[in-house]
Amino acid sequence: MKFIPLLGCASALLFSSCAMDSLTGNTYSRGEAGVAQSVQTGRITSIRDVKIEGGNNAGTLVGGLAGGLLGSNIGSGRASNTAGAVGGALVGGALGSHAEQAMGSRNGIEITVRLDDKSSLSVVQEISGEQFSIGDRVRVLSNGGRTRVTH
Repeated sequence: MKFIPLLGCASALLFSSCAMDSLTGNTYSRGEAGVAQSVQTGRITSIRDVKIEGGNNAGTLVGGLAGGLLGSNIGSGRASNTAGAVGGALVGGALGSHAEQAMGSRNGIEITVRLDDKSSLSVVQEISGEQFSIGDRVRVLSNGGRTRVTH
């Protein structure tokens, strides 16, 4: 079958797209290394658990592509091939999106900090080994694209 190699490539793309960057306060991407950050200090005033949902729509795209390929092999006429491709793409896209959300969701925390200048801000980050408590003195690090809270 001519679509098996394409289906294998699509599956590999789906699973590689689910390997999201870490969103913890103590993990940096290669591009962030060596980039200056502004530092503010303050005290934590509240902490709450949140869910960080994954997703960059690659699962929907890959699922739709695979479903369309599989569906296009249904029937023998051009009209039934087209209908099968459209139906397969819709079902595959929905399944791919659901799989991506399930695999990409992470547990996080929302940390609200009262800064020393009396302003407040809130940062959501993935839960890591670093433990936070209300009243802790913390540093808020920002580089223009990402903000994180650390001790």
